[in-house]
Amino acid sequence: MEEKDILSFFEDHLSALPLYEAFEKELFRRYPQCERRIQKTQISFYNTHMFACVSFAKVKRKAEMPDPYIVITLGLPYSLNTGRAAMKSEPYPGRWTTHIVTGSVDELDEELYSLVEEAYTFAIRKRRKPA
Repeated sequence: MEEKDILSFFEDHLSALPLYEAFEKELFRRYPQCERRIQKTQISFYNTHMFACVSFAKVKRKAEMPDPYIVITLGLPYSLNTGRAAMKSEPYPGRWTTHIVTGSVDELDEELYSLVEEAYTFAIRKRRKPA
């Protein structure tokens, strides 16, 4: 049923499906224990807490968006100062939501996956209780 849900999620953005599939494949290679949840507006990845998601969030003007594209959102402990961050916000002190627009498989590079690693580790640390 999940593959049907993914196709439904990408119904209006089929040209972006290969971008998502490449991202997901690498994510599961690096973190085989992570969990995927397909929702109406995003596909989220968890290691107890959400550390990444894929969506079509409007984080730039339509004219500035590549075609195709996906938005990869990461939870980071700091404000990412790079041109890759299309939008960022601090919903809680010390917790930044960062949106990265990706328009080609070439942009799914080691720089991006190092940020995913930071988000993954940050999500794990959030669940630890003080001694």
